[in-house]
Amino acid sequence: MKKLIFYTKPGCHLCEGLAEKLAQLGHLPIDIESRDITQNPAWFTEYQYEIPVLCRIVSHPETTELEKEQPLPRLSPRSPLRQLERMLQTYLGPFEAE
Repeated sequence: MKKLIFYTKPGCHLCEGLAEKLAQLGHLPIDIESRDITQNPAWFTEYQYEIPVLCRIVSHPETTELEKEQPLPRLSPRSPLRQLERMLQTYLGPFEAE
């Protein structure tokens, strides 16, 4: 299963819109971890002007390097659901039927 981190904060209308779109992608094998940036000072400092932010987890199995987060390109809030799905397939790799 592919993993995404969704940085958000309460009261953010852009975050709410993206959350609704992500909820509609339940058919895809993606584990989405939501992180409220107001709960962690480092997250707040990093993303206070950028939310909503989606990050993929990048790991390097051939090295001992730890997993890293890589932010995905930001979509327009008006982007259709299909565009979000295509972007996730581009950055997370093709999804296999489960």
